[in-house]
Amino acid sequence: MRISAKGEYAIKAMLDLALADGGGLRPIQDIATRQDIPQRYLEQVLLGLTRAGLLVSRRGSAGGYRLARAADQVTVGDVLRAVKGSMNGLEPTRRGRRSLSGDPVSDLSELWREIDEAVSGVIDRVTFEDLRKRAEERRSIARPMYHI
Repeated sequence: MRISAKGEYAIKAMLDLALADGGGLRPIQDIATRQDIPQRYLEQVLLGLTRAGLLVSRRGSAGGYRLARAADQVTVGDVLRAVKGSMNGLEPTRRGRRSLSGDPVSDLSELWREIDEAVSGVIDRVTFEDLRKRAEERRSIARPMYHI
């Protein structure tokens, strides 16, 4: 299983906004630059997130985007479902293939179902507040400490 480009961009944009939460509206150009996402593609992603009620947007020179809810109230699963419209926003990598025995019903169908359930459990548990904290911890560790 893998996350689609659209799903990855949505997660990156939402994390960017979670890190800036409380800082007002963030222009799409800034998000695109910081996250290295093509702006035209990001526009489509953010539109889907706004329609799903996950973002608030305002047009114009003072416009931009911000989270519609607190970061601890939005899960990765919410975002993936909003942009993908599927159960968990993931692209199957093996489904639909015939089993080695030639049986059209995959011998591995139970395994794929278990994997889907495990992934859904993780993406529905992890919030953008969790991701924000992780990102801030990594950034603080990456900053060199200078003692005089």
